[in-house]
Amino acid sequence: MSKVLVIGAGGVGTVVVHKLAQNTEVFTEIMLASRTKSKCDVVAEDVKKRYGVEIKTAKVDADNVPELVALFKEFQPKLVINVALPYQDLTIMDACLEAGCNYLDTANYEPLDEAKFEYSWQWAYQDKFKEAGLTAILGCGFDPGQTGVYTAYAAKHHFSEIQYLDIVDCNAGDHHKAFATNFNPEINIREITQRGKYYENGEWKETDPLSVHQPLNYPEVGPRESYLMYHEELESLVKNFPSIKRARFWMTFGQEYLTHLRVIQNIGMASIEPIMYNGVEIVPIQFLKAVLPNPGELGENYTGETSIGCRISGTDKEGKPLTYYIYNNCSHEAAYKEVGAQGVSYTTGVPAMIGAMMFLKGEWRKPGVYNVEEFNPDPFMEQLSKQGLPWHEVFNGDLEL
Repeated sequence: MSKVLVIGAGGVGTVVVHKLAQNTEVFTEIMLASRTKSKCDVVAEDVKKRYGVEIKTAKVDADNVPELVALFKEFQPKLVINVALPYQDLTIMDACLEAGCNYLDTANYEPLDEAKFEYSWQWAYQDKFKEAGLTAILGCGFDPGQTGVYTAYAAKHHFSEIQYLDIVDCNAGDHHKAFATNFNPEINIREITQRGKYYENGEWKETDPLSVHQPLNYPEVGPRESYLMYHEELESLVKNFPSIKRARFWMTFGQEYLTHLRVIQNIGMASIEPIMYNGVEIVPIQFLKAVLPNPGELGENYTGETSIGCRISGTDKEGKPLTYYIYNNCSHEAAYKEVGAQGVSYTTGVPAMIGAMMFLKGEWRKPGVYNVEEFNPDPFMEQLSKQGLPWHEVFNGDLEL
């Protein structure tokens, strides 16, 4: 049906390319590009071995617009799937505009020198993409991404009014490392150490980092201490579903992880401020990333599962009170067996592929910049079970929140 170009050959990019290769009736030509071409070649070789599908590879600097434009014009993809660093979202969007390519990503833009998570920079591209007749789909991973589709599905089929939304993200897996992050350590640690924030009665309220927490029960997992954090999908969801009175995001962390994180912060290794060392300017968190385990290589010994979903309350289509929990559990072992990656990469990469499929099939295609919940959720939801992320619903259960 169409050519697609994936930028980023980390854990998520690996999953995206494998899933694209499983659906060649939609994705007829696939290219994987990264700053390090050898990483792309390793992924391409594995895909060829598993599915017999040829993946083209290329070297590209995603911070360099002219270099991106040259690659886009040469390969001429219908859609660019950006799973590179969040710092690079805007340069890739600029290149898409110049080369006439549609765009999809899994995380909002972040400035390199400030841990700030918001969609304003990307939403500002609305008129540019609309005038160019191009579509930009933002935040099409799991959270953000699938959680937004879950919310849209709930609003369409079950609720007349969504009033309370809690997104709950549990990783009950064990990678058997003393300390590791499940995706890019630099991004992960910036995200976790920022101040918490949630939406209530039309206002954003802040909390100290990880200061609000409580145990929550997760299906097939049991109780896990869950910490209130800020996550970017809250910003778009309260905008697109104005009936929401309160929206929060919760994530689980083990005590050992939090102890390591506290030490990292206390000794200054989580800092994003440059320092001089032996006459060379380095950023501590970037150095830390270099010495921590590569998230893309955690899958082999990873056990356990993730459990991610939305706990929603409000009024049903008849105006009666309704509580609703929609979720997915994903096995790390099953993910590794299928695509050679751990479950956190899998749960991000599969929705990105499905979002790309929705665009190429014409289901999610309109000029401008949009978050996933602004599209029809039904065809996306239909694909989830087919592509490895089956979903489950609980009606009128105890949401615990």
